[in-house]
Amino acid sequence: MSAESIRVTFPSGKTLDVERGIPAVEAARAGGQPAKKAIAARCDGRLVDLNHPLSADCHLSLVQERDPEAIEIFRHSTSHVMAQAVQELFPETKIAQGPATDDGFYYDFRREQPFTDADLSKIEERMREIVARALPIERHEVPRDRALEIFEGEGEPYKVHFVREKSGPIASYYQQGEFRDFCLGPHLPSTAHIGAFKLLQVAAAYWLGSEKNETLWRIYGTAYPKKKDLDAHLQRLEEAKKRDHRRLGKDLDLFSLHENVGGGLVFWHPKGATVRHELETMLREQLNRRNYVFVLSPHVARDTLFRTSGHYDFYRENMYTLDIDEEEFVIKPMNCPGHTQIYKTGLKSYRDLPVRMAEFGTVYRYERSGTMHGLFRVRGFTQDDAHIFCRPDQLLDEIDDCLGLVQEVFSFFGFEQVRYELSVRDSTDRGKYAGSDEEWEASENALVAALEKRGLAYERYEGEAVFYGPKIDVKVVDAIGRPWQLSTIQFDFNLPERFELSYVDQDGTHKPPYMVHRAIFGSFERFFGILIEHFAGAFPVWLAPVQARILPVSEKVLAYAEEVESRLRKAGLRSELDRRSDKVGAKIRDAELQKIPYMLIVGPREAESGSVSLRIHQRGDEGSLSVEDFIERARTAMATRALEA
Repeated sequence: MSAESIRVTFPSGKTLDVERGIPAVEAARAGGQPAKKAIAARCDGRLVDLNHPLSADCHLSLVQERDPEAIEIFRHSTSHVMAQAVQELFPETKIAQGPATDDGFYYDFRREQPFTDADLSKIEERMREIVARALPIERHEVPRDRALEIFEGEGEPYKVHFVREKSGPIASYYQQGEFRDFCLGPHLPSTAHIGAFKLLQVAAAYWLGSEKNETLWRIYGTAYPKKKDLDAHLQRLEEAKKRDHRRLGKDLDLFSLHENVGGGLVFWHPKGATVRHELETMLREQLNRRNYVFVLSPHVARDTLFRTSGHYDFYRENMYTLDIDEEEFVIKPMNCPGHTQIYKTGLKSYRDLPVRMAEFGTVYRYERSGTMHGLFRVRGFTQDDAHIFCRPDQLLDEIDDCLGLVQEVFSFFGFEQVRYELSVRDSTDRGKYAGSDEEWEASENALVAALEKRGLAYERYEGEAVFYGPKIDVKVVDAIGRPWQLSTIQFDFNLPERFELSYVDQDGTHKPPYMVHRAIFGSFERFFGILIEHFAGAFPVWLAPVQARILPVSEKVLAYAEEVESRLRKAGLRSELDRRSDKVGAKIRDAELQKIPYMLIVGPREAESGSVSLRIHQRGDEGSLSVEDFIERARTAMATRALEA
């Protein structure tokens, strides 16, 4: 092997000596790797361009268009094509940033006039022209000062900002035709490799996400290697629009938000409050079975509570504060500091542990106005919070029980796909974490053991733990395939130390308990929004605000319909009577639109026989049955929390 050669190792284990500086794709071809559908390469695990020059011994593989990493590269490259199209059509436009996202991409632009739908059509058409030009997408590496000179010369202030903030001594930018942008890459080899794409919408966005900065215009789009994948995604988006919890919340009279009162503050209407009550009841049942104790903590506390916890230093900008009698008070942004105060009242013995403390606690956090979104991101919300104080030897059982609770609760909602993510500390930088090595190892081992005990597959994320402990995050996949982050099981070595929590162990010494933060829903508001979209507003019987509506065919049977309603209410069913003089077909259509599970049609025949004609939402007629038989059927669905009526 000469001084000008390097050794490349391929996934098969095969090695090959190649000339230093050879492009990755050429080395891969020489090593027998299929390169026809490759779009990038992995060099020692790092994603690089196909033409990346190899400068040292390395492990090399190619990224094929079907690989998980490929979609982000397709989308990022498509975003550059979009930015190029915008500047060709609207030369006065300045470019900010344009990352790929989980389901597409966007770019922020500065322009006096917002982009219109007609503009989006023009931009899409120009993008197709750029793709047809088959422009090479080339990486350039220059000294940082040279990159600043280039973008200052082009009058691109945002690019200058990013070079200054994110570049090292050498800056990289990508160029296709006359367009270039500061970027780390990698990218597709040329615009000809761009697949199917669609521009979706325009929205206002603050520069760097701060309301103090100027407003830019953000164009959202999405891209896939194949048109069939794009079509499937667009179909999912259309379905998501139909399920949008903001629209359904209004149509079904579930909740409202009022800007004149304050953004991000939710008003639960009677029907929405009914659903919430059922969620709370179900969760209380589960927690009572597991020996949780329910507590309540104040909504306002002196700032010293949150200074001691450390939240004041880390989250001050998200807190609401008040000055009372020349003292600063904080409107509660989280429940955990309050729970430590309850724990501290009275000496705890090792026999008293574990203490499982639960609270449906309402908290308030400042969110920028541009970030709020229906029920998904609000300023006031109620967490289904719990904190477990336990001994080290109890840790595994407590985590196992939390996972069992997650599984049992989610089974009531039909979440068939549940994903688990384990976040641990960065082993190369242990100094930034609270707690000893022994505590971290014990807690991480407990999380892993609990997951493996239940046979739960999980993804491990190094360096993703917060400074005060490792955690398990749980994601569910809804009815149309979207993942949602919900539950968290989080260790905390920080608060027991800060608040000097302890228990008396068997040997008579005082020891700090382990503290576990646990939430299942996360918040009732966000979880309710997810449920609305998961069920498309058609809640199962046990959750439905109105479980049955009686539909008399005429006023002649109104007295019998009233008798049926009375019997249903006495049986504990949430029912209502449609007293309108409309034809029964119109009443059925309205009940269907309101997504009521049971429709009970009553006419002279039903009145005479003491029966009802049952209709199920979206399923149609189920035939005639006695009122008692219907009540039994409905109560069984309620008691078992069945998903089907």
